[in-house]
Amino acid sequence: MLELRDLCFSVPGDGKRIDILNHINLTVPDGKLVVITGPNGGGKSTLARVIMGLEKATSGSIVFNGESMDELNVTERARKGISYGFQQPPRFKGMKVRDLLECAAGKDLDKEVCCHYLAQVGLCSHEYIDRDVDASLSGGELKRIEIATILARQGSLMIFDEPEAGIDLWSFGRLTETFQAIHRSHSAAMIIISHQERIIRLADEVVMVAGGMVTGHGSAESMLQQIQSDNNSCCCI
Repeated sequence: MLELRDLCFSVPGDGKRIDILNHINLTVPDGKLVVITGPNGGGKSTLARVIMGLEKATSGSIVFNGESMDELNVTERARKGISYGFQQPPRFKGMKVRDLLECAAGKDLDKEVCCHYLAQVGLCSHEYIDRDVDASLSGGELKRIEIATILARQGSLMIFDEPEAGIDLWSFGRLTETFQAIHRSHSAAMIIISHQERIIRLADEVVMVAGGMVTGHGSAESMLQQIQSDNNSCCCI
């Protein structure tokens, strides 16, 4: 279980601190899927980066499976079972897709196992398993390969930052099926940052983050109604 307790993050700017996250409290139980949504610039991606340890919280606490993560770096948190998918995945020159999957898994993988992970994100394994992870891959291909590495990692908490970005509609359908399968198996808790209604509808709980604060949370249906209501209000101004 992940617990965020009064989590704050600020950065220096114009002689004063600028608050990016302001007293975030959130619990993600084991095996649950939480979607974080909200307007651009509201702090969603920063929140994901702070949980992973890519940014250090200014104050507050992150507790995972009963253990404080506050003094652990990104590598140490990964070893504890937290995995993270970037909004813009990095490219690893000189590595093949199979190498990347094995690195994520921490062991050698049979070709059949590698193919299974690639198929889950809508990639033909025979075309990709021996491809270099470099500029020859499109942004969408790279995104799907990164998600496959998260599946290979088999962490107990998976964080996905806008996994739909750059993915075609067919692959997006495969991706939502993969999220559903992970959710049904209760093999991992998931945090997905997304604006997509199809992903929001998969959630056990939807959390709205705006202005660095949690401004609402509830079931997918209730939060979609709130989003629709907010959109209608904006259109009337």
